[in-house]
Amino acid sequence: MQGLMQNKQLLISTLIEHAGLNHPEVQIVSRTCEGTIHRTNYATLRKRAKQLAKALLALGIESGDRVGTLAWNTYRHQELYFAVPGMGAVLHTINPRLFADQIEYIIQHAEDTVLFFDITFSTLLEPLLPKLKHVRAFIALCDIDQLPQNIPNCLSYEQLLREQNDEFEWPEFAETQAASLCYTSGTTGNPKGVLYSHRSTLLHAFTVCTVDGLQLSRKDCVLLAVPMFHVNAWGFPYAAAMCGAKVCFPAAQIDAASLCELAAQEQCTMSIGVPTVWLSVMDYLEHHPEKTKQLNINRIVMGGSATPRALIDRIQNNLNATTIQAWGMTETSPMGTIGNLLPEHMALEQSERFDIQSKQGRAIYGVEIRVIDDHGQVLARDGVSAGHLQVRGPWIVSAYFKADEQNILDAHGWFSTGDIACISAEGYLQITDRSKDVIKSGGEWISSIDLENTAVAHPAIQEAAVIGLNHSKWQERPLLVAIKRPDMQIDEQELIHFLSKRVAKWWLPDDVVFVQSLPHTATGKLQKNVLREQFKDFVFSSDRS
Repeated sequence: MQGLMQNKQLLISTLIEHAGLNHPEVQIVSRTCEGTIHRTNYATLRKRAKQLAKALLALGIESGDRVGTLAWNTYRHQELYFAVPGMGAVLHTINPRLFADQIEYIIQHAEDTVLFFDITFSTLLEPLLPKLKHVRAFIALCDIDQLPQNIPNCLSYEQLLREQNDEFEWPEFAETQAASLCYTSGTTGNPKGVLYSHRSTLLHAFTVCTVDGLQLSRKDCVLLAVPMFHVNAWGFPYAAAMCGAKVCFPAAQIDAASLCELAAQEQCTMSIGVPTVWLSVMDYLEHHPEKTKQLNINRIVMGGSATPRALIDRIQNNLNATTIQAWGMTETSPMGTIGNLLPEHMALEQSERFDIQSKQGRAIYGVEIRVIDDHGQVLARDGVSAGHLQVRGPWIVSAYFKADEQNILDAHGWFSTGDIACISAEGYLQITDRSKDVIKSGGEWISSIDLENTAVAHPAIQEAAVIGLNHSKWQERPLLVAIKRPDMQIDEQELIHFLSKRVAKWWLPDDVVFVQSLPHTATGKLQKNVLREQFKDFVFSSDRS
């Protein structure tokens, strides 16, 4: 017997309709690439999103077409978040921090038909223009008098909107239709595309708004310090529309002083971002204690990399705000676990609460987690037994976009994350290691294999290994350990200069150590665990006083 309830599809367009009609005057505050502060609200966002949807149709964009964005956190990017999937196309946010070859690859792989870009990215985009065969139009997110001269025939975003009115009805289609596309950072090989549906996006947004989720509500003003090109800004633009929360966009100004200024000016109650951002913010506030009194932030959500316990302590004791650590990945939309304290933890000493908050949190409804051993046996939730972390749920990837290998789940639908973890009896996840030797620095993945292969491309390098070691600011940075070829000379600066021409700047190793030999297994594989033990006390030059 079927239920007798209306079968209304869960579509992203319903979010902006709800926000525009029920929270019309709630402000959306944005810095712009031009440096000014722009204020709008959900009613205007709804109107302009409809104009933009009509403009996309006028450009020939059809259902399922991919629409790329190279953009910062601004109100215009937010309009794209709703207009593109709302009219049936697929929003593809592109990480501008990737190396140029990777950016070219993912735009080509996604087959973006239109590319929207902030004017600050025009120099990044210019050399790629002849290679982007699928892109039919380049649209600068500015008015007509600010069009960059180095992008021929590009269109003005504001001019496109002026040519349309807002008399538009959002189309109805299946909630399983693709809504947005995000690519992994290509830690091994080329980046992989993760294709989210309208249904998965809305279910994820519901969880962000729950009290046992991230508690986002109409009472909040959110400082969005995580980039909108990182897994849809962790779903917050959609969750904010769902509950009518005020949102503040910092554009490219994510330095500590600018973030604190915006947070104080708008009296933000919460923020989200990677630990690196908040390390710099706390350093700034400790040097400018008068700024702390101007802030109203009561909680900070951190993810992207493990949050240092010391940072949790500093935030609580200096800012009187609670740190909520969350774990996830591009493949999990990204929220998988959230580190809220349980009622019984309130009686604990502060240091004991910090111990719990330093873990990656508990699974939220909709996501199942488990750890298994090398033989596929499920391990006990005892906080000690570590194994391969697996997840499944309605907003977890089932296959990569246009990938040759589609079978990425096991027979029971579990996705292997590549992390080594344990789960406590209370359900708290703790990532203890990674099964792949990737490095996470400031919330960004760095591929040790790609760095090694690039280093060995230098004629003076015989063999190389890259390991991640602790760093006080970035959590991890890469150390390159290399063997010189016999009778050949090369120094650290020469090798780093060589790498700088071939990899992204933030991938560059902080230091290079030359050795006579590297440890190997019997099968010839590098023993990176041995190297990590050997260099466990190494202090990066960038970390030395």
